[in-house]
Amino acid sequence: MRNKSIPGSAGRVRPLRMLGDPTLHAPCEPVTDFGPSLARLVEDLFATMYRANGVGLAANQIGVPLRVFVYDCPDDEDVRHLGHIVNPRPVVTDGVTVRGAEGCLSLPGLEAGTERFDHAVVEGVTVDGEPVRIDGTGFFARCLQHECDHLEGLVYPDRLTGWRKAKVLRAARRASWS
Repeated sequence: MRNKSIPGSAGRVRPLRMLGDPTLHAPCEPVTDFGPSLARLVEDLFATMYRANGVGLAANQIGVPLRVFVYDCPDDEDVRHLGHIVNPRPVVTDGVTVRGAEGCLSLPGLEAGTERFDHAVVEGVTVDGEPVRIDGTGFFARCLQHECDHLEGLVYPDRLTGWRKAKVLRAARRASWS
């Protein structure tokens, strides 16, 4: 029997911000209020992520410029990682650099080969202010780096160069959501 509710079950789905929205391209502010509004934001992030079939979602992707993200993401061994982090800071990004397909809920339907480290460690706190350390490898490490980038005002095309960047930006301009 469960003793916790399903993440997002009490949340409401919020509209996603798309590439070009100023909220996505500015660094987010640290969370200082750990009250009920933060818990509601995390629930809304989960509800929105699940509705969009994502594996991670940062607060600025729903127009809230705070340093918070949620995730429900497998690693390369298909181990599920589920949680949230407030005021995250990457403390380790290392290992081999892997170019892999990367997409984003703020650029729906698009993806590009993006280089990321194969290992990442992120530290921060929970909605209750308890310290948390998240250690990820493979696809989950990619997710952690991607969501931390969002909180710095970066989207994955900012990590691309040359024809990869040109191709994804051209496709974004032509997309129906653009």
